[in-house]
Amino acid sequence: VQLQASGGGSVQPGGSLRLSCVASGFTLEYYTSGWFRQAPGKEREAVSCISARGGRTAYADSFKGRFTISRDASKNTMSLQMDSLNSADTAVYYCALVEGHCSDYINNPDIWLGSVGQGTLVTVSS
Repeated sequence: VQLQASGGGSVQPGGSLRLSCVASGFTLEYYTSGWFRQAPGKEREAVSCISARGGRTAYADSFKGRFTISRDASKNTMSLQMDSLNSADTAVYYCALVEGHCSDYINNPDIWLGSVGQGTLVTVSS
């Protein structure tokens, strides 16, 4: 089981980035999966989640209306479209498998995290 996130970079406030997560060795759509982030000196923060098969999505309040999670079964990938970025969004973003329901993960990612991929750094700065 391997997950690899990419797509991070530097962007100005108000800008957009699209992160991708490629899954290897398993079929991603069979698993509930999500994104979380961690900024220096701060705790892990759940961002978004997408359920297995049905693809129901969930977001932490801070990201509703700005971020969009999606999954492409044909490419075995998951994406996170991030719009209206601000400096508070600066962090390392990780994709991961979720061992539970999305609602549980959003409320407490530390308990419900499964396999975690290598992160990708997002820097929002003018």
